[in-house]
Amino acid sequence: MSADFALFGRDMMGEPITQDGLRARFAVPPFSILSAASGDWQERKRMWLGYGIRSEVGRSAKAYHINGWLDFKGIKNHPAASDGISIFDPVLCECCYRWWCPSGGLIVDPFAGGSVRGIVAGMLGYRYWGCDLREEQILENRKQAEEIAVAVKPAWVCGDSRETVPGAPPADFLFSCPPYGDLEAYSDDPRDISGMDFRAFVGAYKDIIAKSCERLKQDRFAVFVVGDFRDKRTGFLRNFVSGTISCFKVAGLQLYNEVILSTPAASAAIRASKQFTASRKSVRTHQNVLCFVKGRWEGAVEYIKACEGESPAP
Repeated sequence: MSADFALFGRDMMGEPITQDGLRARFAVPPFSILSAASGDWQERKRMWLGYGIRSEVGRSAKAYHINGWLDFKGIKNHPAASDGISIFDPVLCECCYRWWCPSGGLIVDPFAGGSVRGIVAGMLGYRYWGCDLREEQILENRKQAEEIAVAVKPAWVCGDSRETVPGAPPADFLFSCPPYGDLEAYSDDPRDISGMDFRAFVGAYKDIIAKSCERLKQDRFAVFVVGDFRDKRTGFLRNFVSGTISCFKVAGLQLYNEVILSTPAASAAIRASKQFTASRKSVRTHQNVLCFVKGRWEGAVEYIKACEGESPAP
């Protein structure tokens, strides 16, 4: 982590304000169920947003799905609060980096989208390589990183992940949040998998995961944040979580952890009555954080310990 960066600010003597125990070491205690509505989570979120992260810049409000994204409506005075725009949760991002990425490691993100994952990485001292189709998004991400003066500058590449990922640097951690099928279209680019029919989406998605996993070093972790979604025509769930697990298994990685993030209800409470009465469809207020390992989990753990200066396990 950069010596100039103090997430919780500094005291009157200029010393970083820290937290004790599990939170100091892991950002949030590494439990299998996390609550983004908790006071501690919300406090940490405000700290991150206070640095000026605005991942919604360069994106349209209509291009956001509710799963995997942070609702700003409850954040007073935040620029995105009145626009109905959401961004990837920086606290979840911080947790995944601290838990499964070696200190100072390089992160590859094949569905980079907004600026959050790159900026959080750079501010914590990690190196980051991310890819997105839209040049306007890439330019906004770079501009924001310059304005915040991120210690380790993220690298964003414009292009189709199926073509650019094979040229990505060898990764110590694979981390992303993919489009949820055709739930939302992010652009009109025919290469954008969010605009494809589901059969084509699955083929492209599997290809991107395979190529991304090839860039991941042996004995390292990978995390995808996903949520299930429905077939717009039939109303049945697509089983996207299991589908993602299958894609990684085909690529040679095994599922190692699954964490459930419970997200703030926000507008879900308003939608629940009408939606459930009309269709008996529950309102989704969680997302799945899937952690995979390439090679030996013991080797991945030992490498993280070595990077943090810990003694190897006996």
